[in-house]
Amino acid sequence: MPNSDAHDSSFAARVRTAVVWRWGAQVAAQVITWTSTFLVVRLLDPSDYGLFAMSQVVVTALAFLNGQSFATSIVQTKRIDDRRIGQVFGMLLIANIMLSALQFLFAPYAAAYFEEPLVAELLRVQAAIFLTIPFIAMPSEWLARKLEFRKQGQANMASALVGAITALFLAWLGWGVWALIYAGLSIFVSRAIGLMWAARFWVMPVFNPKGAWDLVTYGGTLTLCQLFWIIQSQSDVAIAGRILETHDLGLYTQALFLALIVTGRFIPPINEVALAAYSELHRADKPLGPYFLKTVRLVMMVCAPVYIGLALTAQHLIPILMGEKWVGLIPIVAGLAAAMPAFALHLICSPVTNAMGRPKVYLFTSIAGAVIFPVMFLWQINDRAMGLVHAWWMSAPLLCAITLTVTLPRVGVTPFALLRAVMPILVACAALIIVVLGVQALVPIESPFFALLLSASVGAAVYAATFWFGYREIVRETWALLRK
Repeated sequence: MPNSDAHDSSFAARVRTAVVWRWGAQVAAQVITWTSTFLVVRLLDPSDYGLFAMSQVVVTALAFLNGQSFATSIVQTKRIDDRRIGQVFGMLLIANIMLSALQFLFAPYAAAYFEEPLVAELLRVQAAIFLTIPFIAMPSEWLARKLEFRKQGQANMASALVGAITALFLAWLGWGVWALIYAGLSIFVSRAIGLMWAARFWVMPVFNPKGAWDLVTYGGTLTLCQLFWIIQSQSDVAIAGRILETHDLGLYTQALFLALIVTGRFIPPINEVALAAYSELHRADKPLGPYFLKTVRLVMMVCAPVYIGLALTAQHLIPILMGEKWVGLIPIVAGLAAAMPAFALHLICSPVTNAMGRPKVYLFTSIAGAVIFPVMFLWQINDRAMGLVHAWWMSAPLLCAITLTVTLPRVGVTPFALLRAVMPILVACAALIIVVLGVQALVPIESPFFALLLSASVGAAVYAATFWFGYREIVRETWALLRK
């Protein structure tokens, strides 16, 4: 028992260190990126972001074949050596060279689809991104297997700084959409160099797949998941790109960028650490249910109030961050934020079943998302950008319910146990909504800055007070978990 306790304590310390570095570095990188973005957005036009979004549909659509999922297999597998690592490296090199060539050749057809000739030129330059992927994925996953996220974090922060400087400098020079293209490329190149050096990943690629069938099947299943994720996440722009003007499409994509601040920027790093931690626990034959519930509570304690606060204060926040020409974002951002807590809960489920060697659960939920979201977008697109928001309102809760239905039984968690874990968060968020809406109605303030300051302060105080006076034990438990 003492040895088990010592192991648990050591493991918990390693996980905390991993979370601090992976999530902390992500926060720092995002602060750098957001600072640049909110400066660049004042120099560019919505149409520039519309063109960029069109090119991203193609890049993202092809990205599911880049082999990242095969690299993830080295985190989960029990059997690892230089040959097996080299086999995965070889698969990634072949896949990404082919993808780069394919995007370069396909570029004119994508431009014809969107009826924007410039899209072809954007895609040809972005084809170089795929050539960097093997040199990012392999050292990144090798470090993740060992729960060594400090070096990853340092490389990510450095690449974010390179991208931010590139975007701001080129936008200031008047390069328009090209500032966004070259900034993205600079991030990938600098990250590849940084991670290869940080991990000292000097393994030679092996192009003989013999003996790697388990890696191929695991990675192949996750690749299919990525395909369906791409369909789900890019279907809105693919559908709206032929119907909305570039200005309106730019408004929607920027609103989605803001709404995905947590789910798209901060949950993926948490999931990376969670996959590595769950995998190590599963290899030690420990039950994952209790750890899953702790993850849900911690993530939702952050996500839920942030998104509810964003929905309640969008009318004050947007003019401050982005200027008056972007006020059209306000109803779109507020609407999308309302759907994001359910989407966040859906996203944090896949690492636990993947760590158990059950990627087919993730595959099922990915297929469900790839069906639900496009159908809803097609149904609601006649209402323009707000129609896409309405589609999110229906799709995110439905997909979350399906994901929980197939995930909870496999990790040994009942719906009532999950409800008990999140109930304090639901109560605190309800109190936040009631009080903030009341304050906004009773104390109208013309200045967006002071109105935002009042709403944010009151909301944060109510949320914290609800936990402190109603669920103090959870506060102490969470603080102890983070402090030790």
